[in-house]
Amino acid sequence: MSKTGRRLRAFLDTAPSAALVEVTEAKGSTPREKGAWMLVSPERIFGTIGGGQLEFMAIDAARAMLRDAPHPYPLPVKDGERGASTSMPASFSPPAGRRSRQGDEGQLADITKDVTLDIPLGPEIGQCCGGRVEIAVRAVDEAIAAELVALAETSDAALPHVLVFGGGHVGHALASAFALLPLNVVVVETRADALDGMPVGIDTRLTPVPEEMVREAPPGAAFVVLTHDHALDFLIVAEALKRDDAAYVGMIGSKTKKATFRSWFLKTAGGSEEAFARLVCPIGGSAVKDKRPAVIAALAAAEIMTALAGATKG
Repeated sequence: MSKTGRRLRAFLDTAPSAALVEVTEAKGSTPREKGAWMLVSPERIFGTIGGGQLEFMAIDAARAMLRDAPHPYPLPVKDGERGASTSMPASFSPPAGRRSRQGDEGQLADITKDVTLDIPLGPEIGQCCGGRVEIAVRAVDEAIAAELVALAETSDAALPHVLVFGGGHVGHALASAFALLPLNVVVVETRADALDGMPVGIDTRLTPVPEEMVREAPPGAAFVVLTHDHALDFLIVAEALKRDDAAYVGMIGSKTKKATFRSWFLKTAGGSEEAFARLVCPIGGSAVKDKRPAVIAALAAAEIMTALAGATKG
């Protein structure tokens, strides 16, 4: 199961009840787009529809639904800074239908009705986006839960793929940075101990022939090469540069290492200047003169996300 699917399943398994909050219309400047959603349980939330007062209003409406309580009008909105409650105007649509779920004795019991919120994102609710959002709030039943998990798994499968070759200090730092991002990430190593302690959600592959992973990668993948061996780096990068469909090919190193690779690539590996021009080295750019692994990882992660976004648009 995908990491998002796994987290979603865990949330649903531990929530006694939950409401789905979904953006059904987004006009003008809004925090999130149409289709964005989150889940609200009596104690926790999963996901976000953009935060701020908009989200507070939606959470309040969802939890009122879960309590099977009348929905107040105007809706109460929590003031996150002062801990107080204020009333903010929002259009409230009467329930559109009734949801039910299995009771403790196996009988269907009415628990709530669907709610639609029509919220202007202006000074009246403490936001300055200027747009308008329509939000649907409905109770989660088994069918909705299954649909959400399937959607999460499908979405995760379509996420960009990043292959990190090397599990050293920078490799671990990159894995930690990537673990927070919407990516499918695999750290590839020839040394078993280098894969110990990888973050949750990061896949690992132990193989004596890492360049085979380059050939097996899906179109549009990004390749980041930073092994413990320069000769192995060169071999993997040369293989990656053969992939015209690669979104990014990067190698850790200095100007000297890049020049050495270029000479070998052109004279021995049968490479071309056109292919070599696609190599990013050093990764993360040279504007920040800081060689600490976490800093390199942060800069490289931003660089790689930018490349992946460009490839997706193309």
